[in-house]
Amino acid sequence: MKKVLTFVLTGLAISVAASAWAEGGNAEAGKTKSATCAACHGADGNSVNPEWPKLAGQHPSYIAKQLANFKDDARSNPSMSPMAKPLSEQDMADLAAYFSSQVKKPGEADQTKVALGEQMYKGGNNATGVAACAACHGPTGTGNPASNFPSLSGQHATYIKNQLNAFRKGERANDAGKMMRNVAAKMTDAEIEAVAEYIAGLK
Repeated sequence: MKKVLTFVLTGLAISVAASAWAEGGNAEAGKTKSATCAACHGADGNSVNPEWPKLAGQHPSYIAKQLANFKDDARSNPSMSPMAKPLSEQDMADLAAYFSSQVKKPGEADQTKVALGEQMYKGGNNATGVAACAACHGPTGTGNPASNFPSLSGQHATYIKNQLNAFRKGERANDAGKMMRNVAAKMTDAEIEAVAEYIAGLK
């Protein structure tokens, strides 16, 4: 319980700043500006390639924060970093408003792996100190916009797995208070793959 409270309080501490990135976003303007994004993420934010995340239905504050992090190199990606560099705060807010207004298409899970995935997602692993994903991302993966915890339900399993591995290796470090790095560092390959599949099937 103490671990969960620490995660939540840390998230609340950054929520005001995170939401500020997305204030004043115009979805119509964002739609026009999203033409370049569509090549990878789909015109409606539902990417076809499982390596690239679905943006449809994601919390606007989270989308805007990730764009800002790519712009200032707090998060690095060979494709996204150069895309974000020329964006203004208004551009980020508009894009966030547009993609958050789209409907996310449901994902599919590998049913042979969801049992372990459900166990990890809902209860974590007390023996190794892995916190339950549901504590921050909600029982159905809707996330918590007030704390800037992203929606995960229906996200590509491959993308989730890649991000957990990046957190585990320290290649991704834009998580507040090292929350995700601390969790992923204690997860096994099998646990990461299983929880990624379970998340993909959440609706």
